[in-house]
Amino acid sequence: MATLGNGGLWWQGPPRRHRPFRSSKSESSDAVDGGESALRGPGRGFNFPLKPALTAASLALTGDTIAQIRERWKRLDKANVRDKDVMMKSLVSEHDWLRAVRMASYGFLLYGPGSYAWYQYLDSSLPKPTFTNLSLKVLLNQIVLGPSVIAVVFAWNNLWQGKLEQLPAKYQNDALPTLLYGFRFWIPVSVLNFWVVPLQTRVAFMSTCSIFWNFYLSSTISK
Repeated sequence: MATLGNGGLWWQGPPRRHRPFRSSKSESSDAVDGGESALRGPGRGFNFPLKPALTAASLALTGDTIAQIRERWKRLDKANVRDKDVMMKSLVSEHDWLRAVRMASYGFLLYGPGSYAWYQYLDSSLPKPTFTNLSLKVLLNQIVLGPSVIAVVFAWNNLWQGKLEQLPAKYQNDALPTLLYGFRFWIPVSVLNFWVVPLQTRVAFMSTCSIFWNFYLSSTISK
């Protein structure tokens, strides 16, 4: 996990150049922002975290792509298709691009900005790296962020498909198993996230882990 420390990573961009001295309040604000790229609107309070949004979108898309390829591969295997040319053509030509856009837009518009704000809130509310604070962060992550992510991605998927009337049944059949699976996966990941990973790279770290989660989630919501 040393590579998730202060070393230069692709999502962190180039190191900053030296800048003139500014007040401690301004420097503190920079530390919380983590140097993330942002789009600022006319109002001073609007600050869209562009880099976390792009990171989450690209990795949600990666997870969905893996899920789609796996589904088509299983279907071809079940049909006893062994011709490599036919298999490759099927894997490429049958890709559901609308489903891919659904997952990517969820990452860009919802998960990336939402989780970025959530981790900033947790870090400002529980700033000391004590065992109690770590435990509280992990607990809050599971009982607040986890169910919220599942509720939002299910609703987002059904909204895109024009099937909002089927959303209650989707929640009833798939939400609880997905949440329980998420507990088994995300609790150890959250421990690492809060204990080892610095604030400015937490969204990127969690998004990287979420390739596997997005693979599972994409498969679940597309049943």
